[in-house]
Amino acid sequence: MDSMSVIDRNAPVGVFDSGVGGLTVAREIMRQMPEERIIYFGDTARVPYGSKSKDTIVRYSRQIIRFLRTKGVKAIVIACNTASAYALETVAEESDIPVIGVINAGARTAVATTRNGRIGVIGTEGTVGSGIYTEVMKQMRPDIEVVGKPCPLFVPLVEEGLLHDSVTDEIASRYLSMLKGKYIDTLVLGCTHYPLLRATLQRLMGEDVALVNPAYEVAIELRELLQGMDLSCSSDVVKCGEKYQFFVSDLAEKFTNLATSILPGEVKETKKIDIENY
Repeated sequence: MDSMSVIDRNAPVGVFDSGVGGLTVAREIMRQMPEERIIYFGDTARVPYGSKSKDTIVRYSRQIIRFLRTKGVKAIVIACNTASAYALETVAEESDIPVIGVINAGARTAVATTRNGRIGVIGTEGTVGSGIYTEVMKQMRPDIEVVGKPCPLFVPLVEEGLLHDSVTDEIASRYLSMLKGKYIDTLVLGCTHYPLLRATLQRLMGEDVALVNPAYEVAIELRELLQGMDLSCSSDVVKCGEKYQFFVSDLAEKFTNLATSILPGEVKETKKIDIENY
């Protein structure tokens, strides 16, 4: 980290995910830090990540970080729980700029929120299978009980734009019935696509279950990190180029259509790049 002194505080923040889900993180960063510029990358050619191996996810993450570095980013947010679970430790060690993921912030909030010590985590098979949420939360509070439930169909449903659909309702109620029997009082949305299904999930779990959205928490963590390292954008800076830029590895038009519903007015255009070149 010796080269911290040369990082430009007015450089953009890089945010990446397997697809549109990470836009829930970008949205929170925009709300919490309206002065920051963002370069977003969605790996739409290779979504979903949750069913892939650790080696593959590490390779994808390295490629995406190399791409984001060509854009001169000052920090990187891995807005994907699977990549945070499998690749964060490796890529953070390799990087001379700060790299943070979504898991620690979400775990911390869940532990602070639970009243009965029973926490549910829904995520991809990769995230839930890694056991990382359980591990991180148990370090914070050893006596809690954590129940993980993979929900592999949620990401494709969100990527298809089926946010309010009877099919999504049916699958969600099937996934969540197991968790309801465990009397959890807190549910971690352990995939950045899932806040887009929040209304459905809350309705099915009932009002007594608190939903934790790590996207919100990681935006606050980023703000504190940048402030602490004196890397916050000085708000008087003249913005060069687009404030928010969006890149994908495939299907730019489809991404733009979905992104517009998540970030109204912010996604002017999406550029497609060949991620395999990085």
